Amino acid sequence: MFGYEPRALGADHAVFLLRNLTIGAIAGGLALRYFYVTQQWRRNVEAEAQSRVRALQARIRPHFLFNSMNTIAALTRSDPRGAEQAIADLADLFRASLRERGERIPLGDEIEIARAYERVERLRLGARLQVDWQVDAVPATTLVPALILQPLLENAVYHGIEPLPGGGTIRVAGRLDGRRVVLTIDNPVAMAAGAHRTGHQIGLDNVRQRLELMFRGEANLEVLEAPERFIVTLRFPVTAAAP
Repeated sequence: MFGYEPRALGADHAVFLLRNLTIGAIAGGLALRYFYVTQQWRRNVEAEAQSRVRALQARIRPHFLFNSMNTIAALTRSDPRGAEQAIADLADLFRASLRERGERIPLGDEIEIARAYERVERLRLGARLQVDWQVDAVPATTLVPALILQPLLENAVYHGIEPLPGGGTIRVAGRLDGRRVVLTIDNPVAMAAGAHRTGHQIGLDNVRQRLELMFRGEANLEVLEAPERFIVTLRFPVTAAAP
């Protein structure tokens, strides 16, 4: 009576539904593609991080192991207790280096691993190596990726202290900035031509990637190369206490 055409309306409704289904299928396909690409990207990042961990370990172990064993051999007669402590520290370091990739440990344990490394190197370098630890303000139970501090301390020793005839002091400082931990490793560097060794980058990239893998954009690593100083700063959120 009013020009109502049910067939025409039904056809329009079918076209409307088909159009929406098509749009939904395209949007769903794009979303699935996005999730697939994101997952592949994460897998690639993790694979690259793993290869960097292995490359870092392969670089650290030979020179550090040989130097440490030579030092321990020299101590066995002159200072048996010192040799025994050095062997225990070396065992702790290698136990830490063999942890599963991505394993999380309390920050307090990570600091103790770095202190064990310092004790071994101090036997070799003597008074030339001084480390000023200012980490009482950081929460010891917050979780971090294993071996994020020791490689940076090793960089500071190898690239900063060793080339300096008189050695120097490395400052390791920690503080809380709201719900974030801020750790700074500050070491002197030699300014004489050829004295400052290159090669920091593999250790820095390794730590940066493992922070990214654990904290997903909430952590960062910054480097400041000032005159006669090399400063690395780590920032990461406080996490749940270890059980």
